[in-house]
Amino acid sequence: MERKHFLKNSLAALGLAAIAPLANSCGKDSDATPTTTTGTDTTGTSTGTTSGDCTVTDTETEGPYPTKSPSSYVRSDITDGQTGVALTVKITIRNVNNSCAILAGALVDIWHCNVTGYYSEYTVNPGGGYSSINYTSAHFLRGRQVTDSNGLVTFTSIFPGWYASRAPHIHAHIYNSSGTSLLVTQIAFPTDVCNTVYTTATDYIAHGTQDTSNSADSVFKDSLDNELATVTGSVSGGYTLTHTIYVKA
Repeated sequence: MERKHFLKNSLAALGLAAIAPLANSCGKDSDATPTTTTGTDTTGTSTGTTSGDCTVTDTETEGPYPTKSPSSYVRSDITDGQTGVALTVKITIRNVNNSCAILAGALVDIWHCNVTGYYSEYTVNPGGGYSSINYTSAHFLRGRQVTDSNGLVTFTSIFPGWYASRAPHIHAHIYNSSGTSLLVTQIAFPTDVCNTVYTTATDYIAHGTQDTSNSADSVFKDSLDNELATVTGSVSGGYTLTHTIYVKA
């Protein structure tokens, strides 16, 4: 499957030169719940390829809730009024085609659900006794940054919640500096950290712990080694997620 995206506004906003059509990979995540009245999804197979000593991070689906206009959300703070445990997201991009050297100037989009499993920009029902809510006019927990000279982007967010049949996760879409799609993937969270947040942090307690483990998750069960982030910190002081994504650029 191929989706065509046009990034003229995005690249203009970032001071980047070229515009190129984007081809998004389809992955194995059905993201069947939560449901949406406007989003669509496809299924397929994740892939990870190797070059030298480097392995490309597994490709996954965008899910049914990708950011509709990524160029509109060039920002590091993606909280946008959502409450929850503070989370700093640090993602480093490395290039398999250049001996895993850092990749500066890459576009990185991320998006994830709020504490109770809702995504912005769609009408969503995350299951678990929750009602559908129309968030089509909201844009929380979505953002875009450009990797610096260290191949790093940093976002300020909140610890994501979960929804039925999926382990907690963050979506990421990586493009090169010309706007060509390099990889769509997802980022998993350590179970022990999730359990601490979901059972002790005020905003999360009512929703409880996730119903799907990483090992049982449709996305992570065969690719966790490449997609599991390191998360350090505390509920009171906030957490920092660090993760490296490997692409072919």
